[in-house]
Amino acid sequence: MAKKYKLGFDIGALLLFVAVMIPNFIWSALPAPNDILRAESVTKTIDAIASVCQALMLAALCFIQDRERKKLSVSPLLIATGLCCLLYYISWLAYYRGLAGAIVILGLSVPPCMAFILYAIDRKNWVAVIPALGFTIGHIIYAMVNFIA
Repeated sequence: MAKKYKLGFDIGALLLFVAVMIPNFIWSALPAPNDILRAESVTKTIDAIASVCQALMLAALCFIQDRERKKLSVSPLLIATGLCCLLYYISWLAYYRGLAGAIVILGLSVPPCMAFILYAIDRKNWVAVIPALGFTIGHIIYAMVNFIA
């Protein structure tokens, strides 16, 4: 399996990560009304595991490449990745409009994770899919336990 991959830098992965993180940077500096996301988490261990998975996912997406991947171009998976980002931004807009129900919270949790998974699949980066799935599971548990259940 190691022969299938090589070290290299994927600028698209970094741009995707930055695109997903921009609303988080804004939220850190400018609190939203009805800002329930600032509450202390009751899933600290799961959050820590999800953070490790997120870091591993980012590293794998950015620095591990499938030798047989195609040049980055428009594909159904990349369109779906973009749609996930759009849904994520719409969820942030709803959150900043004061909505913090289950649909909005799930919109802040699921689409960005799916964007990373879809991007990894498009780039044939199965190494990144594994920590992306771990991050997704942890992110959804965090959202469900802290804000929905």
